[in-house]
Amino acid sequence: MASIDDLFKTAAGASYKVTKVSLNSDSKSNGKATVEDEEDDDDIEAGPALPPEEAEDGIADEEGRFFGGGITSDTADALNYIDELDTGDDVKAEKIDASWLRKVALNFERRISKNSELRAKFENDPQKFMGSEADLDADVKALSILSDHPDLYGEFARLGCVASLVSLLGHENTDIAIDAIEIIKELTDEDVEAEQQQWDLLVDAMLDADLLNLLYGNVSRLDEANKSDRAGLYHILAVLENLSSRTTIAENLGKNTSFIPWLLKRVQQREPVVSQNKQYSAEILAILLQSSSPNRTLFFGLNGIDILLQLLSPYRKRDPTKGTEDEEYVENIFDSVTCCLDDSEGKIKILEAEGIELCLIMLREGKMSKPRALRLLDHALGGSQGGPCCQKLVEVAGLKAIFTAFMKKHDNQTTEHLLGILASMLRSLPGNSAERIRLLAKFVEKDYEKIDRTMKIRREYASKVAAVDQDIQRERSRLSSAQEQGDRSDEWLSRRMDAGLYSLQTADVVLAWLVAEDAGAKKRIQGLLAERDESLEVVRATLQEQLREFDASAEDSDLMFQEMLTTLVEYLH
Repeated sequence: MASIDDLFKTAAGASYKVTKVSLNSDSKSNGKATVEDEEDDDDIEAGPALPPEEAEDGIADEEGRFFGGGITSDTADALNYIDELDTGDDVKAEKIDASWLRKVALNFERRISKNSELRAKFENDPQKFMGSEADLDADVKALSILSDHPDLYGEFARLGCVASLVSLLGHENTDIAIDAIEIIKELTDEDVEAEQQQWDLLVDAMLDADLLNLLYGNVSRLDEANKSDRAGLYHILAVLENLSSRTTIAENLGKNTSFIPWLLKRVQQREPVVSQNKQYSAEILAILLQSSSPNRTLFFGLNGIDILLQLLSPYRKRDPTKGTEDEEYVENIFDSVTCCLDDSEGKIKILEAEGIELCLIMLREGKMSKPRALRLLDHALGGSQGGPCCQKLVEVAGLKAIFTAFMKKHDNQTTEHLLGILASMLRSLPGNSAERIRLLAKFVEKDYEKIDRTMKIRREYASKVAAVDQDIQRERSRLSSAQEQGDRSDEWLSRRMDAGLYSLQTADVVLAWLVAEDAGAKKRIQGLLAERDESLEVVRATLQEQLREFDASAEDSDLMFQEMLTTLVEYLH
């Protein structure tokens, strides 16, 4: 006997012709994954034969009276006009409000109940419940209109329809489950103009109906070899992305479901060409890791850092094709690793997996991977726990690669990461250690060329920040109250950061360390500053600004950074 799904997908009935999504591997599809299309009979000839067509050079009507079916063109225009008026009178747009929603909800519940009853009654005779399944499927799709009316989300939840919709994720027919998932994706999408309270009411009702576990249940039963199932998995990933905008949900996904292990497994799956779902899985993994520290702890326990570094290894020499899923996939894998390196356990894991060595290979031989490897190193070496990574970089002869890159001109982001790496090593390498001596030797060799380069970078960003500061000062003078100025403070800080404030501050931290460490370096820095009638006071002012903006209630690691700045300021008198 044929399977239930097969009978459902191939059943006759003109009322149940629906469109099925074609999942494009190069772009995110907004199509609907639904029951299979029926075969069209358009090519089958039926009825009497058509009359022979007249030749183009046949006898023409002398007065042009006949237009198609024996009426003049003027008469046809008049009749068309009357038809349009009649249509306008008869068709009235249905008002989408709470009353309409109650009717829809009642019909929706009836459809679910009827289908459930018929399935139970005719379990071994699918044709008996196939029609009710078609009606239910159509009603599920019709709910998409609610995405244009988020003001009804609260009522939709209150009526119990949200729970009923979510329950369909466990329907025996995967086509109906996939349609329900797609509707959930549409209703929770960030493009829906819903207020936060409206979105929360809807999502809370979905979570109460066990949405997360039902989503994972579909992951385990969908077969990506099937087009419809492949589209269904894409919709599941989209729902995860929508829900992860709330941090608590992202944490629950890691704590109460097996999505993170599944995502880690999915991104490892071998494919001739990176598919859309593989790329999207890498993106969702990065989102979940960035959103939650407990998720990262779980990830470390799965040996995730080592696995992802192995996935990145093939790209140390070859670049993914631009504009492809492969390129986005690599970027998302880098993002996943990078966000883990701000945790102390992540720094330990990358050392164990020889990630520092892999990044240095990418710096020497990579193209697309080079700036991403620098960013990864910046995070690995940074913070109060970055000392072991700093030492490892020096031990494996990484200074040459870092300073070779430092001496070249780069975009702002790459320059920022290079300065961050140097500042982290000056902060974390133990005093009088062999690694620190080798680092300082790099700054003084070749007539202090690295210091000259650092000063050049400082001047560039100081000039950009000064220009923005002048604009801000003019705007500030036009504001009469402190309240107005306070309202603009975040915007002004953002503009200063865009101009390169962070790079300026980091460059001055590097210069301050060199002044404190080496008399020859101090003399060189003072001479370079004097060329523009400046002194160490400008460097000191930058560090003092950082101290003023520092939040005294910050974490211990930031308090240590504050202590470091305070000490460096004392050396700049």
